Amino acid sequence: MKRTTFATWPCTVARTVDLIGDWWTPLVLREAFYGARRFDDFERILGLSRNVLTQRLTRLVEEGLLERVQYLDRPPRYEYLLTDQGRDFFPVIAAMMAWGDRYLAPDGPPVVLHHTTCDHDTHAEVVCAHCREPLRHADVSVRLGPGFPVRHRESALATGRFDEAEPGDHAD
Repeated sequence: MKRTTFATWPCTVARTVDLIGDWWTPLVLREAFYGARRFDDFERILGLSRNVLTQRLTRLVEEGLLERVQYLDRPPRYEYLLTDQGRDFFPVIAAMMAWGDRYLAPDGPPVVLHHTTCDHDTHAEVVCAHCREPLRHADVSVRLGPGFPVRHRESALATGRFDEAEPGDHAD
């Protein structure tokens, strides 16, 4: 069954789902955050087929989340390292963990995040970039941003779900 691509949709959630929206890609990234670097490590830990793992790693390299670096000449061997873009995905994985720990882990979290800077166990929390208060659905409204396609703006505004962004409005 051919999958619909969301790569050009005017929505960054859809574009992100297009990139990581299969069963294995977030788990490959999770293992990279936990320290896996080599193909055999990913394969052993995740237990997925070599061809599926190859596809996922190739896509993550092509999209810039991982870098493929040769570590052995004979025979040629490679490891997969997180790039800046890949490391910036960590809060998404941490947020998924926090939600799963709350709703899908009746015996407690299977893995605990420890913040080495303050030496405390922690969990992800999404906060406002300006005031640092937690972001809750009831406290957030949405406006169309500068990247929303002009050709769809009128119909989106007509739904009443969005306000027009005012000039100068931006996230800090």
